[in-house]
Amino acid sequence: MIRQPAVAGYFYQGSRSALKDQVERFVEPEAKKIRALGIVSPHAGLIYSGPVAGAVYSRIELPGTIVLIGPNHTGLGAPVSLMTNGSWETPLGVVRINEDLAAAILSRSGRISEDSVAHLREHSLEVQLPFIQYLRSEFTIVPIQMMDTRLETCMELGNAIAQAIAECEVRSAEYKAGGTLIVASSDMSHYVPAATAKKKDQAAIKRILELDAQGLYYTVRDENISMCGFGPAVAMLAACKVLGATKAELVKYANSGDVSGDYDQVVGYAGIVVS
Repeated sequence: MIRQPAVAGYFYQGSRSALKDQVERFVEPEAKKIRALGIVSPHAGLIYSGPVAGAVYSRIELPGTIVLIGPNHTGLGAPVSLMTNGSWETPLGVVRINEDLAAAILSRSGRISEDSVAHLREHSLEVQLPFIQYLRSEFTIVPIQMMDTRLETCMELGNAIAQAIAECEVRSAEYKAGGTLIVASSDMSHYVPAATAKKKDQAAIKRILELDAQGLYYTVRDENISMCGFGPAVAMLAACKVLGATKAELVKYANSGDVSGDYDQVVGYAGIVVS
């Protein structure tokens, strides 16, 4: 199955040349790159979140395998949906799913279902691909959508991802050398005044910078932070901790008002690197 683009021409430019030009405006070619275990990257329309996504992708060495975890906005499909085979297409080309890693993740948790329906109309993973495709020509992905964001589900998913990556690295020196990146796709606060968004988002970002997966979960819940991808971020942090993460860095924070000029009802965006 080739998963066709759902938001080309809407969240980002619909032709190859126009999309390449669009992404090029947001990447930072001179940025110093580090090897990362995970990142948080936003998923709004590129005119709004592109500067943050471009900044975070510009600061990492993109490996050969990318695990993409995003929130399920559509309500379609299984509670935790993983596509185990096929490919995804954008105007910049076709990306294969890493079937070995996908199967290894699926086998480690009964909370994860093999499911493609959740992915068909969802944008949160799709909008990550143009940045990765622009910066790296050859890579594979494992796409995961989360509708179930209970703490135990987030932690179990994170552990399953980490264990599967570790297993693949043991089996294959080539796989280990190529590396794996875990992307948590998330916007921050939604449709609140910019000052409110900044205050709430700083509380969530602080937990991510502390590599505190459970702390992030409870902060988002207790502070009523409308961070749509907190579940993917918790899972990413849990996985990265198992894989040896020791630090995190906030690369860029912005909000939609920086583009629209409307600071009364903004969406926040954060780009964070975990290494």
